[in-house]
Amino acid sequence: MKKMKNKFLRFLFFIVLGLVTAGFVAVDLETWLTVNFEAAKITIFGFHNIIPNSAQNNKDGLAYKERDLETFLEYLVKENYWFLDTNDLYNYFLTHSQPVPSDRLGQKPIMLTFDDGYKSIDTILLPMLQRLEERYNEKVKVVLFINPAVINNTKKANKYLTCEELRKGAIASYYDIQSHSFSQQRLPDLNDEKLVVELEKAQTRLRQCTEGINGNDAVASHLAYPFNDSDNRVETFTSQYYLSGYLYNDQIFKLGWLENNYQVPRVAVYRNRKPEKMIEFAEMAAKIAAEERRFPGSKTFHLLLEFF
Repeated sequence: MKKMKNKFLRFLFFIVLGLVTAGFVAVDLETWLTVNFEAAKITIFGFHNIIPNSAQNNKDGLAYKERDLETFLEYLVKENYWFLDTNDLYNYFLTHSQPVPSDRLGQKPIMLTFDDGYKSIDTILLPMLQRLEERYNEKVKVVLFINPAVINNTKKANKYLTCEELRKGAIASYYDIQSHSFSQQRLPDLNDEKLVVELEKAQTRLRQCTEGINGNDAVASHLAYPFNDSDNRVETFTSQYYLSGYLYNDQIFKLGWLENNYQVPRVAVYRNRKPEKMIEFAEMAAKIAAEERRFPGSKTFHLLLEFF
């Protein structure tokens, strides 16, 4: 009888324990979902090459069509989006070291990034940005993540930008020039010495290329990891040279959610992502509240995060 009683008590104990645990899990899940959906978002798009309208049978899955890109950019300009550069994101939203400028209140912030420095940046994108500015009196700024080993490489001059082409767009304030490492290698595969060379040499070369241009001190202050490939060691070394690091992981940046400035997420742009889908991603960005200079829901988010 005593054994039966002990078994029953143990059984009862585990039932109660299970119910209590389930309750905590339910609360945590509810909190996580609330945080996830209420967190203010900034969409950071990651482009690569641009396919001209005249091109036939281009099979590059990461290259975006010229016509689709112009449709998308024109929508963003018409809807009065705020085109962030990397230092805007860092100062206003990563570190909160500066207040959001009053003339940006009520806008939705997004960022447009282009990796690898393809020649199409100069031949297609720059004229497109100029047309948009002439048509709407609005300057669209884009972030270029450049691996400078290809700059002024005579063997690759038809495929990649030259230093003079970079300077042309930077002088006109269309480009925010940042680092994609020196020669676009998988950084976790490198030993410490070679990793330092990739990080430091890229920064040096890009700043030499843009010497004398207003804002040169902000050039190559941020890094996009080649092939979306990083780890703790790479982040540690990156932090010695750069203020932040960008991934290519097809995720949305959530204000207050990011604990590591060296894991900034970007939405991957594929050839088959139509302008309508791109617009859906852009519309996820939260409008800055005019009366409080913050994103709606951000206070609730931080309270919930502390509770969680």
